[in-house]
Amino acid sequence: MSEIAAVLVSVTQGYDLWAATYDHNPNPLLHLEERKLSPLLPSLENNRVLDLACGTGRWLEKILAQGAKQAVGIDCSVAMIREARKKTLMAGNLVRANGMSLPFGRAIFDLAICSFALGHFKDLTTVARELARVMKPGSRMFVTDLHPEAYARGWRTGFRNGRSAIHVETLPRTSEAIITSFHAGGFECLTCIPLCLGTAEKPIFERAGKQDEFETACRVPAVLLCQFRRVEPPAAIQRGR
Repeated sequence: MSEIAAVLVSVTQGYDLWAATYDHNPNPLLHLEERKLSPLLPSLENNRVLDLACGTGRWLEKILAQGAKQAVGIDCSVAMIREARKKTLMAGNLVRANGMSLPFGRAIFDLAICSFALGHFKDLTTVARELARVMKPGSRMFVTDLHPEAYARGWRTGFRNGRSAIHVETLPRTSEAIITSFHAGGFECLTCIPLCLGTAEKPIFERAGKQDEFETACRVPAVLLCQFRRVEPPAAIQRGR
């Protein structure tokens, strides 16, 4: 059997191509993330929540269902936004934008989530500063991404499209680099932990016919999960307001 050719594409192009099938193929990394992140989220009732790089609205739909006072998802992909609009409760809660310039006023959100998107931002410090601008002091920020060790071992963000493996352009960062960028933007790190796949993800490997890869995959830190708290931004940021 011939090897599948890998094609590297831009973030917007990749997610536009991926959108139609994104929700239809079970993903063990997304399952692991939801399993570990969901218990960490505080009560969302009466809170305003931002879902940065919301994609098809996987987290946004859950947030709205849990009683958030307001929840907004933003994404740069037209196709991902289109798919998200098909879901329950999504009407009026989606905006096409990018993390470098958020279309919101100051100190609006009580909580924010950024799921598997940090590696797609070329200037993470600017994104962190924009988040600090729109979030209230003391608010929480949860971020996840492919763990840098998994990336170093050849894991990639992407999907299969016919006979090609589509890899979305990604800039891998260490946990230290992520913490430094968010600190410069106006956040303190509360936790930053690696997540490994477990028995809960084994059925996904089995359905994909990859059960032989499961044990090896479990030994690799798969996902990086960080929790930040918004503090007063540095004086330089305050002067720029």
